[in-house]
Amino acid sequence: MPIKPVFNASRRGVVRSLVGGSMLLPGIVSELLAEDSPRSENRDPLAPKPPHFPAKAKRVIFIYMSGGVSHVDSWDPKPQLISGSGKTVSVNEFQGRKGDYQMFLRPPSWDFKSHGRSGTEVSSLFPHMASCVDDLCVIRSMQSDHTNHYEATLGIHTGSFTFARPSAGAWVSYGLGTVNQNLPSFVVIAPQTPYAGGQVWGSDFLPGSHQGTLVMPGSSPVANIQRRAASSRLQELELETMERMNRRHLSTHSSDPILASRMKSFQTAFGMQAEMPEVFDLSKESDTTHAMYGLERGSTSGFGWQCLVARRLAERGVRFVELIDVGSSNNWDAHGDMQTHVPLAKNVDKPIAGLIQDLKQRGMLDDTLVVWTTEFGRTPFNSAANAKGREHHHWVFSSWMAGAGLKAGITYGESDELGIRVGKDPVHVHDFHATILHLLGLDHTRLTYRNSGRDYRLTDVHGRVVKEILA
Repeated sequence: MPIKPVFNASRRGVVRSLVGGSMLLPGIVSELLAEDSPRSENRDPLAPKPPHFPAKAKRVIFIYMSGGVSHVDSWDPKPQLISGSGKTVSVNEFQGRKGDYQMFLRPPSWDFKSHGRSGTEVSSLFPHMASCVDDLCVIRSMQSDHTNHYEATLGIHTGSFTFARPSAGAWVSYGLGTVNQNLPSFVVIAPQTPYAGGQVWGSDFLPGSHQGTLVMPGSSPVANIQRRAASSRLQELELETMERMNRRHLSTHSSDPILASRMKSFQTAFGMQAEMPEVFDLSKESDTTHAMYGLERGSTSGFGWQCLVARRLAERGVRFVELIDVGSSNNWDAHGDMQTHVPLAKNVDKPIAGLIQDLKQRGMLDDTLVVWTTEFGRTPFNSAANAKGREHHHWVFSSWMAGAGLKAGITYGESDELGIRVGKDPVHVHDFHATILHLLGLDHTRLTYRNSGRDYRLTDVHGRVVKEILA
C-alpha cells in the first residue's frame, strides 16, 4: 500500500523546511530555532557564547575622553601648522554651518617628539602615554559624521548619530555573554554623566541584561550593593520565592523581554553583592602597583582608581569595561583656551600608561583590547588670529588601540598637511567598531538583532575591518 508522507506541521518543522529551500537568512533561522527550543524560556542571556571565528581578544577596556581632544595638540604632529601660524585658509564649513570661511591657522600649544623604538611622535601633553608608543597603534585618520557633542558622542558609542541604539558594550555582551555570572558583562566607570547620558551605555532594543552597569568612583561605587536582609540565608529564601513567582508569571508572558531582563538582573545583583566589594578592595594591591597608576593608597576616586578597578574587572571576566574621565561639562571642549587640556591630560596620562604597563606585565595585554578615543578632534584653525581655543572638528581626529591582535608601535592613516581633513586611509567610526568586533571574533555583518521588522547591527549598513592594523 502507498506510504503517506508525514507532514511536520510544527513551527520548528516549518522553519527547518524553509531552511532547506533557502527562504530564510541563516541569522534569522538560528534565532527562530532558538526561540522555539523547549528550553528557550530558561536560556541565560548572559551565558558565554562562542564567537563567529577564533578571537584575538577576550575583553575590551574602552577609554573615552569626553569633549573632543585636539588631535593636532596630541597625536598628530603638523609642522606646516607651525610654519603657517597666523595665515588664512579657506574652508566650506564651520561648526556645522555651510559657507565660505577664511580661517586663521593656529599652531599646536605643545611640542612633538619621537618616542620609543617606533619613533611615533606624541606631544608633551601626554608624556606617560608617549612612553608606551611601542605598544600602541595610533590611528590619525578617524572620521565622524557630526560636529555636535551629543550626536558625535552617540555615534562613537552606538554607531548611530541621530537615534538611540545599543551601545558597543551592549552589542559585545549580546554577542559573547560573560564568563563570570557574579559580575555584569558590561561595566561603565564614570564620575559624571557624559553627553547623551545613559544612552552611552544603554541596550535600547537589545535585552536589558546587556546594558552597562554604572560604577561611580567614591566610597559607594555601586548603589545598594550591601544586602538589606538580616542574613544571607534569609535573602536567598526571598530571592528563591521571587524567582518562583517570576517564572510562573513568565510562563504566561513568554514574550516579555523586560520581565526576563528583570529576573536576570536580580540574579546578577545577588552575585555582585558577593564579588563586587572584593573588586573595589585595593588593599592587597602593592605599593608599586598603586604608584604605577598614580594612585594614593586608600583613595577611591580619580582616574587612577578607575583604571586599576578596570584591570581587576577585566581579570575577573567582565567582557567590556568603559572608562569615562569627565562629564558633559569641564571637559576637553576647549573653545576658550587650549590650556584647559593641561589638567585633564594630567588626570588621565599616568593612569592610562600604568594600565598598559600593568596589563602587559601580567600577560593580559595579549588578549585584552585597549581602546582610547574621543568623539571628535578640534579645528587646526579659528575665526580670529589671536584665538586661544579651538572649535569642534569631526572631519579628522585621532584615536589609538593596543593589545590583542593588533600591530604594535605603528601609526595608521594620515590627516592632510594642516590636520584639516583625512589625507590617507580614512577610518570612519563604523570601521572603528567593525575592527573592535573583529578582534573579539565577531563579524560585524552577522552580529544582528531583529527589531521592528529590521535587522540592526552596531555598524548599521556600513563599516569595514581595518585589516592593515591587524597583526
